[in-house]
Amino acid sequence: MLAPERHELILRSLRRHGRLRVAELAAELGVSAITVRRDLAELDQAGLLRRVHGGAVGTSQIGASQSDQLTIGIVVPNATFYYTDVIRGAEAMAERYGARLVLGVSGYDVAVEAERLEKVLGIGVDGLLLSTALGDGQAGELGWWLDDIDVPVVLMERAFGFPHVEREYDHVRTDHAYGAMLALRHLVSLGHRRIGVNLNATVTAYWLRQGIAEAAASLGVDLFDSSVSLAAAGENPIPSAQLDAFLAECESFGARAVLVHSDEPAARLVERAMERGLRIPDDLAVIAYNDETAAMAVVPLTAVCPPKLLLGETACELLIRKLRAAPGRPTATQHLSLLPQLRVRSSCGALVAGAAGLHAG
Repeated sequence: MLAPERHELILRSLRRHGRLRVAELAAELGVSAITVRRDLAELDQAGLLRRVHGGAVGTSQIGASQSDQLTIGIVVPNATFYYTDVIRGAEAMAERYGARLVLGVSGYDVAVEAERLEKVLGIGVDGLLLSTALGDGQAGELGWWLDDIDVPVVLMERAFGFPHVEREYDHVRTDHAYGAMLALRHLVSLGHRRIGVNLNATVTAYWLRQGIAEAAASLGVDLFDSSVSLAAAGENPIPSAQLDAFLAECESFGARAVLVHSDEPAARLVERAMERGLRIPDDLAVIAYNDETAAMAVVPLTAVCPPKLLLGETACELLIRKLRAAPGRPTATQHLSLLPQLRVRSSCGALVAGAAGLHAG
């Protein structure tokens, strides 16, 4: 069905019902919610109807139907651990401005993410906070779907740009490369010059590897990036054989310090090392990345802590300010990086004298 035909059907339905809902129109016309929203935007621009939350009304109804409350969609890969605080931060900021937040969770599944986006956009959100299932290292797989979203978007923990998308997007992300630098600088301050690295296969690893490479070059340290997987299989704990394999690599390389992403494998590594008679941190210094459960490890873990709560707050406030800007007044696109902190605990001791500038939190 061509756009002019859809427009005629939409206007006919509006005359009959007085109010339209995006989800119902999409089902009636057999098209996506994004297509319907684009049609409504074109008809609104032509003065034939007025868009409101969730759909559209006739031009004579706008005064009675329009609400000052903003509705903001937030779509994230999961709602636990890392993103729990991101969501809480966005929720707190939305509440401060009297806005409503609508959550969608993709489970790091691109197909599921498309469905969640359709549903969230279909209810008529004014803007979108988005952390896609694809990470920056997978930008080539993104395609152009992001550019089809017809409401303002602020990306969270993603920094997609040209040529993978057509236009620049506001984004707020953690400077994970800086976090990796913090960890290695701390280990160097304790006298370590050979360091092992083990990163989970997550989107964060893309930025961590950049920071690790830069830090190793600037600090003049030797490190190895292990290929041994320390990921748990479902509900089962990490197999001892995998932990032993990584410890064997460290011994072979002469590394008595490690950076492990994330908390759970770092905690299990400490337990396994102690079972094998190693002392923490004397024989093996450990830094975890994320700081979700690091403080509860058998030996409390020194950890790099991304500013997750602040990230959600900052992204939500940026979007709300953009939505509330005066009509016709352009707003600058912003790329914001937030710095993580290093929280020093027992797994690798205190900072040496004179190293107070390493941002320990």
